[in-house]
Amino acid sequence: MTEKAPSIDLAAWLQTPPGRHLLAWEQAQVDAAVADLFGFHALQLGLPELDGLQANRMTHRWQVGRDLHCEADALPFESASLDLVLMPHALEQAADAHALLREVERVLVPEGQVVISGFNPLSLWRLRQAFMPRGSGAPWDERYIGLLRLKDWLHLLGFELNGGRFGCYAPPFDSPKWMARFAFLEKAGARWWPILGGVYVVRAVKRVHGMRL
Repeated sequence: MTEKAPSIDLAAWLQTPPGRHLLAWEQAQVDAAVADLFGFHALQLGLPELDGLQANRMTHRWQVGRDLHCEADALPFESASLDLVLMPHALEQAADAHALLREVERVLVPEGQVVISGFNPLSLWRLRQAFMPRGSGAPWDERYIGLLRLKDWLHLLGFELNGGRFGCYAPPFDSPKWMARFAFLEKAGARWWPILGGVYVVRAVKRVHGMRL
């Protein structure tokens, strides 16, 4: 049975103070993750508010929803034709996350790279559930895909993690003043409780048995 896609308006939430904070953090992490990746063809799936390929120098770069329109789990590319696929929150927004990840594995070349971001179910941000009702409009009210589960999925498809980081430790207050007041938690969290960040960004490489480039 196909899972129901999340109903939260992520684009609207990204206009809030915590949303803007998350977007800025992810932009910096994705820029660093893709800047040193080489090839010819790169694709971004999800989160059009993020210009995830701006720091990459591949010749051909596309973003689904801006440069081309298609179903995410039926990409209009030949098998083993893309060098990089960026997936900012794409799995959380997908009706069938498994099918989407399999499709990404299909279109990537051997040793191709995938960069994935998602909300962390073991985060300090999740504490808001204790104080606010479900369905209040925050994107983590919907379906999480934890990093451990994601690692299992990637391993089964032949991917190997080669980088990643947690971030966004300050509580997701709706007030910019309160966000700024707790900004010190970003450095403290990264040092003392790194796995409790609100989001994660990971990079993985598609391995093919017996092949090294």
